Amino acid sequence: MPQDNSSEEPKAPQKRDLPGHIAAALAGAGGPTDSAGQPWAGRSLSGDDARIHNFEDDDGTADVRYVAALNGLVAGSGDERAVVASLATARVFVPVVASLTEETDGVAGLHADKQADMALVTLNAPDGRKAMPVFTSVQALEAWHAEARPIAVYAARAALSAVSEDAQLLVVDPGSELAFVVRRPAVWALAQQRDWTPSYLDDELESALSSLAAGFPAVRSLETQVGGGVASRTASGNVVQGGGAGPELRVVLYLEDGLDAAAVQALVAGLNEAWSGNELFVDRVDSLEVKLRRAAG
Repeated sequence: MPQDNSSEEPKAPQKRDLPGHIAAALAGAGGPTDSAGQPWAGRSLSGDDARIHNFEDDDGTADVRYVAALNGLVAGSGDERAVVASLATARVFVPVVASLTEETDGVAGLHADKQADMALVTLNAPDGRKAMPVFTSVQALEAWHAEARPIAVYAARAALSAVSEDAQLLVVDPGSELAFVVRRPAVWALAQQRDWTPSYLDDELESALSSLAAGFPAVRSLETQVGGGVASRTASGNVVQGGGAGPELRVVLYLEDGLDAAAVQALVAGLNEAWSGNELFVDRVDSLEVKLRRAAG
């Protein structure tokens, strides 16, 4: 039996096909588009296409509800669920950059014209997953990338675009004092315009995991906790209890005594397989870490 402080490496659910309701919403949205439903791809950087957004009377500043929710998170009086909830109705800016394309005129020997089309920007997260950056203000975007053009969309449409680009994360205001990471389940919730509950606060999920664990007699009990990857740091070094990109769910397994290392490894592998086949788990868990404890008595 391992020591009480033993743990397994963080696990992430394997990539799966999108649930039908998300795929349908994405198909209805027509892929990555601006707030007017027009595709970003193939647009020039001149004339009417050079407008920064289609929201009238928008001064380009951050949504006040998002700012309040983020300040509450930093102060310790709020949580990341409130930050994601504030994004549900917020306008954000998606950065697009110019990419040169050649337009041939079909006449041999003549130099082809070059046009600048607009392309979405994506990032690579530390764990290798694709992330889409979004910004709450024009100022934040310009500070991050001076040549990027801000296209205003509602966060729900940005989430749909992230799904279409196979990006599992939204990063809000990268390069700012606090870059907030919206993980995959919350991205999907935004895309569907439904409320999001963090997996570590989800009683229904905990019940489902416990029910699946009941098929393994060596597991005496199970509880879910906040994962070690929920916390983040501001640029000035302060720890914030939310907005991190790491494992957001910790599953604590209380095991019977007398198990050797091989038995524990087989048990955890079996549990991971059972959980990964559960639709609720796949839909609501971005990544998790497993902690092993000796059951009392």
